[in-house]
Amino acid sequence: MGEWSDYFEDFPEENPANFVDGRFDPKGAAEKHARQMRLTEQQAALDSTVARMIQEGKDRQRAKSGKS
Repeated sequence: MGEWSDYFEDFPEENPANFVDGRFDPKGAAEKHARQMRLTEQQAALDSTVARMIQEGKDRQRAKSGKS
């Protein structure tokens, strides 16, 4: 027997990743996955921005108080 990916190529209706809300929809599943990936990337960028802003605030607070 080959790899699972070979099996799912031959029988895409057997691949749970091809279902959206309980119905077989490979195109919809791919679009949903792409949306989720974009959201993940956007969230990572936002998290990075927030972390930078927090650090800048801490640096300003240290500078104000004269601590290093």
